[in-house]
Amino acid sequence: MKNILISNDDGVLAPGILATKQALGDLANLTVVAPKENNSSVGRKVNIMKHLYLDKYELADGSEAYGLSGTPSDSVNVGINYVCDKKPDLVVTGINPGINISKSEITISGTVCAALEAVAQGVPAIACSLFLDDDCFKKDENGQWYVDADYSFAQKILVKLVKKVLDEGLSEGINLLNLNIPSKPLSDKIKITYLADKMLESNILEREDDDGNDTVMIVPKLVENFKEGTDGYCLLVERRPSLTPLNIDLTGRINEVGNWEF
Repeated sequence: MKNILISNDDGVLAPGILATKQALGDLANLTVVAPKENNSSVGRKVNIMKHLYLDKYELADGSEAYGLSGTPSDSVNVGINYVCDKKPDLVVTGINPGINISKSEITISGTVCAALEAVAQGVPAIACSLFLDDDCFKKDENGQWYVDADYSFAQKILVKLVKKVLDEGLSEGINLLNLNIPSKPLSDKIKITYLADKMLESNILEREDDDGNDTVMIVPKLVENFKEGTDGYCLLVERRPSLTPLNIDLTGRINEVGNWEF
């Protein structure tokens, strides 16, 4: 039986990681290693030469998981090279509540960068994210906001993709698959897409803190128009699962600067 390492950037007790584990339980032996706390939008931050604490946790279904006092990338590194008895066949990060798309923002995502860390360790990876519509955000009786997301459709799509990757592997030049799933789909057919140029428009607000000090706050908003064929268009306009193949090699067009002299 194949072996899969599961991680995320939302924390070891996040509902998305339990949803992933429950979805993939019949496909492989599963190990869960994730940050102890939420580490969203930390990118591929790693902790070098620092003491990291690794503790066992019990998930809501009674199964075992490991929580690390580090980042998503740290968790994948420790999972592959320390927790797992042997190198896993695949790393799956997510299911992340909130999308991770576009050239501009893809490397901000802790979910995607945890998958990139897997690739750096020689293991293919899938990053999986779920779009949250407005009605996923609710208030409790105390007026506190919380996320109420249904992971069932995302689980179904993720299982379909993981089966294919375990059976067939990834083609040469593809290290990582970035899967984004709508919460209110019009189709369950996965579409291969390109990265959109941008996911978020920058919006800087001036605010005073509680002590009266002037501050600035980055409050981005989602881009409204995406080009057809991109992950954003597929996900938000066509409302179907978007799958973008990625490669850890960020080298640009060398021939464009090949005749430069210094």
